[in-house]
Amino acid sequence: MGSKNSIGRITRLRQRACSLLVLMASILTVASPVQAEDQSARNILKAMADYLASQNVISATFDSDIEVITPALQKIQFTNSGEVTIRRPDRLFAKRAGGYSHVEMMFDGTTATILGRHNNTYAQIKAPGSIDELIHHLRDEFGVSTPGADLLLAGVYDELVADATEIRHIGHGVIDGRECNHLAFRGGEVDWQLWVEIGANPIPRKYVITSKTVAGSPQYTIRIKSLTTASPASSDAFTFKVPQGANSVDVKSLADIDEVPAGIVAGAAQ
Repeated sequence: MGSKNSIGRITRLRQRACSLLVLMASILTVASPVQAEDQSARNILKAMADYLASQNVISATFDSDIEVITPALQKIQFTNSGEVTIRRPDRLFAKRAGGYSHVEMMFDGTTATILGRHNNTYAQIKAPGSIDELIHHLRDEFGVSTPGADLLLAGVYDELVADATEIRHIGHGVIDGRECNHLAFRGGEVDWQLWVEIGANPIPRKYVITSKTVAGSPQYTIRIKSLTTASPASSDAFTFKVPQGANSVDVKSLADIDEVPAGIVAGAAQ
C-alpha cells in the first residue's frame, strides 16, 4: 500500500513538473517574439536616424493632415503642403501652405524668423545654436510647435524613443510605391507610427501621431513626398529679406499661422 502511495506521489510530482516546464516553455515562446519585435523596431529606427544624421544637407517636400474634433464630436481634417531644407548644423528653411495660412521660417545660425505671407507679418527670435536647439527653444520658450520636426533632429532616435512605453515592428507597408518597414510606438498620452523606406536609404516616408487623451483620438500625419541629400543649399535660402510693407511683431503676437483656422470650425455646434 505504502509502495503504491509512493509511486502515486512520484507520478503526481512528475506531472506537476512537466506542467511547469510546459508553462515556462509557453511563456518563453510568447515573450521571445515580442522582444524580437522590439529589437527589430529599434534597429530599423536607429538605421534611419544614423542615415539622416550623417547627411549634411537634406531637402524634403511633404503633405500634412491635422484632425480636429468639433464640439459636435465631428472629426474635421485640414491639409497642407510644404518643403524644408536644412544644412547642418545651423541652417534651416521651411515653408507650409494651406487653405488658411502660408508660413515660412528661416534660420541663419543666430536668428530665427517666422513670416506669415498671408498677412505680411513676421517675428524674429535670437537663437544662436544648432537646428536641434532652435526647435527645442521654439517649443519650450514660445510654444511654437513644429510637429514632425523631430524627424530632422540629429538626435532623432533619442527623441522618438524617449517617451515610448512599447515599440513594435508591425510589418511592411507601401507608401507612394515604395516598400517600407512599419513601426508602431506607444506612449502615455500619444501613440505614433512611422514608415521607413526599405533599402540603402532608410528615409521616413510617413509619420502619424495619435492623441489618446482627446475624445475621438485626432491624428497628425506627415507624408514625405521627396527627400534629397545630394545638392548643397544656397546660403540665400536661410537669409531673411523683409517683404515690402511687412510688419514686425512680437513672436507671441503672430496670428493665424496655425494649420487650423482660428475660432469654431464651420459646421460645429454653436
